[in-house]
Amino acid sequence: MDARDDWTPVVDLIERVVGDADLMSSVVAGVRTMVREVAALPSADIAGHTRALLVAATRALAARRGPTEAELSFVEELAVTRARQGVPVEAVLGAIHVAERAIWSRAREVAGAAGVGAERLLDARELYDDWAEAVRARLIAAHHATKAGQGPRTRDREAAILRRLLDGGSAGALAAAEAGLPVAGGLWVLAGRPGEAAAGLERSLRDQPPVLCAVVDGLLVGVLGRAPSSRVARAGVVAGLAGPAEPEELAAVRHLAVAALSAAESAGRTGVIHVARVPALAAVVDRADLAAVLLDHHRPAWTALGARAEPVARAVCAWLEADRDVDLAAERLFVHPNTVRNRLQRFAEVTGIDPSATFGGVDAWWLCHSWLAQA
Repeated sequence: MDARDDWTPVVDLIERVVGDADLMSSVVAGVRTMVREVAALPSADIAGHTRALLVAATRALAARRGPTEAELSFVEELAVTRARQGVPVEAVLGAIHVAERAIWSRAREVAGAAGVGAERLLDARELYDDWAEAVRARLIAAHHATKAGQGPRTRDREAAILRRLLDGGSAGALAAAEAGLPVAGGLWVLAGRPGEAAAGLERSLRDQPPVLCAVVDGLLVGVLGRAPSSRVARAGVVAGLAGPAEPEELAAVRHLAVAALSAAESAGRTGVIHVARVPALAAVVDRADLAAVLLDHHRPAWTALGARAEPVARAVCAWLEADRDVDLAAERLFVHPNTVRNRLQRFAEVTGIDPSATFGGVDAWWLCHSWLAQA
């Protein structure tokens, strides 16, 4: 790559500047002093939006592109938030301008030591101004629409931010800043089934702010700034949990939370189950492709069992889930212990799987659970 096209030092410089806690405190103080309409806003709110905006813009200019839809959505959500807080659009733009000026001023001071020449920094500032001009129209339009009562409903807006957050990557980082979620210590993702039973779960989540919570792709999903409280765990429903992780990683963390939910449901557990408590089970239930292979391979065994197939499968699952305790499995199935033994033996005969072996037990549970799911 031609050195003239390498914007990495500029990106690193700006990210280092906006990551300076002392500088951001000074920037926030300056914004509050010069733009009185935002003086009542929390410092973390102003700092978070400023930092996210500058980093997103710098990465955009490094890629020589205009704003993405995720970046435009972030700016739009900022406008909606400020409009609902009663901050005039002129004050929003003024606050951004004051913060930008302070940050670029510091960047000029330390650019030389960071190996960024004055000419390159000037180019970066000009490109930044072009990017900022492109998003300014979206900000103004969203602010006016919200003031006119045409902005998105709170629930719809929360769901939209949550979707962007769960996309991970730079879009996730922007959404986290918009939602006011802390990144120090990471974020947690919780997944449960929506419905009447989950109403208490959602209420308990919302009692632990900051949190984003909405139904996404058929599941009740919450992103929390800290581990769920004991009240959430006592909501009386099953939920999968994963984290903590950085906002950029939440796409994968969401997947783990859903896998934990499926694993907990398969094992008949209740409460909030972290994926680390059911890792093997989560891995099993998450691989539908391998389950299909297992089913296809043992289709002759299912046929050979005939009418006894379901009772045999239930006996194997009950025995393994009772930690191979025949008496406990029999009690749960309301049968004689010898019946459980006979069904285990029949399963081993037709499948060739020894459920008493370590890995054989995993395969046996997976196969029988899959049989029952398709029965």
